[in-house]
Amino acid sequence: MENKYRMLEIKAPNIKHLFEPKSIAIIGASSNRNKIGYKVVDNIVASGYQGKIYPVNPKGGTILDSKVYTSIESIDDTIDLATICVPAKYVFDSLKSCAKKKTKFVSIITSGFSEIGNLEGEEELVNFARENGMRLLGPNIFGIFSAKAPVNATFGYKHIEPGSVAIVTQSGALGVAMIGKTATEGIGLSAIVSVGNKCDIDEADLIEYFITDDNTRVILLYIEGLKRGNRLTQVLEKATKIKPVIIIKSGRSKRGAMAAASHTGSLAGADNVFTDIISRQVGALRALSVQEALNWAKFLAIQKSLPVGENAVIVTNGGGIGVLATDACELYGVTLYDNREVLKEIFSPVTPSFGSTKNPVDITGQASNEIYEQALQAALDSPDIHSVIVLGCETAIFSADQLAAVVQRRYLDDKPDKPVVFSFFGGGEFEQGLFALKSKGVPIFSDVYEAASCLGALYKHYHNIINTDDELSELDDPEIDIKSIQTVIDEVRADNRRFLLVPEALRVMNAAGIPTPKSYVAKDLEEVIYYAEEVVKYPVVMKIVSKDIIHKSDAGGVALDLENRDELLDAYEAILASARKYKPDAKIEGVEIVRMINMNEAMETIIGARIDNTFGPTVMFGLGGIYVEVLKDVAFRAVPIKRSDAIEMIQQIRSYPLLLGVRGEEAKDIGGCIDIILRLSKIIQLCKDISDIEINPVLVFEQNQGVLAVDTRILLNP
Repeated sequence: MENKYRMLEIKAPNIKHLFEPKSIAIIGASSNRNKIGYKVVDNIVASGYQGKIYPVNPKGGTILDSKVYTSIESIDDTIDLATICVPAKYVFDSLKSCAKKKTKFVSIITSGFSEIGNLEGEEELVNFARENGMRLLGPNIFGIFSAKAPVNATFGYKHIEPGSVAIVTQSGALGVAMIGKTATEGIGLSAIVSVGNKCDIDEADLIEYFITDDNTRVILLYIEGLKRGNRLTQVLEKATKIKPVIIIKSGRSKRGAMAAASHTGSLAGADNVFTDIISRQVGALRALSVQEALNWAKFLAIQKSLPVGENAVIVTNGGGIGVLATDACELYGVTLYDNREVLKEIFSPVTPSFGSTKNPVDITGQASNEIYEQALQAALDSPDIHSVIVLGCETAIFSADQLAAVVQRRYLDDKPDKPVVFSFFGGGEFEQGLFALKSKGVPIFSDVYEAASCLGALYKHYHNIINTDDELSELDDPEIDIKSIQTVIDEVRADNRRFLLVPEALRVMNAAGIPTPKSYVAKDLEEVIYYAEEVVKYPVVMKIVSKDIIHKSDAGGVALDLENRDELLDAYEAILASARKYKPDAKIEGVEIVRMINMNEAMETIIGARIDNTFGPTVMFGLGGIYVEVLKDVAFRAVPIKRSDAIEMIQQIRSYPLLLGVRGEEAKDIGGCIDIILRLSKIIQLCKDISDIEINPVLVFEQNQGVLAVDTRILLNP
């Protein structure tokens, strides 16, 4: 469905008309207070919208003192935004009326389309809209609120507090609930947009608007599924260097992963690919829960500027809560300042002898409110400290009212130019007295992990801003003989196959400049003996060669470390017998003979590339060998990638220390892995016929000793 209408080259209206419409038509407006058509009109009127409001209903009349038009065509005005609230069977006719009126944007609140399997009905809507120069929001949505207009064209809460956080939600029910929750949390919204089925306008389109919108400081997305992950990646790569983008993504479970014909495919579960690309590669802030996302949004929205450095200091009156905060900082990537001499100089005046000026700074349970204020002020005054975490446990000498006054003076009144988060823990009256400050915009939490999480989100955004390695360089673009690779592909296509045989895969590797061990395909026993004894030399490896058997090990089609003719002959018979038993109708081309490599000298890795259903061309790196699908120690990135992306992929896997060398071993040739990742990235990007490439294992030898692509599997698109 998507490809048919995405190819239409239609001049689209400027999306600002969606957020700043001068006129709105409500098709399906109703005088019945229980109908959505009434609630939308009521909300628009109540929002103080200054543009023209045109309710549309064949019955005519008036609604909330506004004339009701019998059709949109009868309105003597241009329409920037039409909101459709009629039953699904009437939506297409309404859309045709909007086209006659040259409406710019149409918000389809009506459900009953792709969410219930009505794909054709939805495709009909979007194709017609694009052919007539209209953009569609929805269907199956609660509407749109824009503080800039201002306009509340939703059937949700009537009053939405304006502010600087923009929310885009795929779930209508959750989105309506978010309106209420943000009001409770004291979070003002610059916009909230329900995208529903995303037949046309999606997250990427809206992010492009929000990064240019002066009212928006933070963007928050709730996503259930993606249609154009590659476009979202491109937009986020730009957006996250301008404003924080927070994402809540449902569907983290293993059931989201679909098995494919290669390890690369089966390992590419929907969630781990999403996390690697959207969070690690392009810098979006992925929250695990709605509450965490709202905490981040509120905290990031109130920051006047980025921190000037990464030195964070914890000030606490309790050692235990300080240790918890230290753990939380490590979890969320907050760097604790550890210059003990400087810390001692700063905090000795406010720390008793039995306290600690090490970070976390423990001013002890005897600390009064005055000591707290002095300690906080010392941290805020020091140029060596860039952010502060203030913790407190309730004690007998602690006054909640006085402590609240300290926070009021030092945070709300003084408005410090460095990030500060607070976490206080105690009884009901103690917390109630302090948490009244939350409604005033103080980032105060009962759990130290929530406080550290907010600071961690800020520092991730900080890293997005300061890391300016944007452009691809010559080092990121290795030379590859694409023409020779295409020749191999054409030959495989001519043979009506999708799976490359060993000699064909080796030709692709050679054309790509990827080193492989010398390999020979023996078609009979005589050739097996010749290649093993005269060409390759013992010890050798033998592998089945068949276009019908992709995973050789699963079919018993691999024999290792064959050292003489007897072992060779036994292995040959065993491999053929196993292959026939595994797949009786398999066409066996022969067996591959390769020299056995001493595995003690190398580390097995896996490097792959594939066309992901959501993100398009992607590459993978991880720990290889026969246990790859058990350990699943892999990393993914969207293509094209830079050398820095390849390095981050390698450093991300849990097995990375093995590449650095352990227990006296030499470091491995990481540069060789980077080179193969970049070469596969280029192949999967330029060779549109290829759907999957997997090299497992890639043997990584000691530094400067190179790498070898031992077993390569290549699949073509259907």
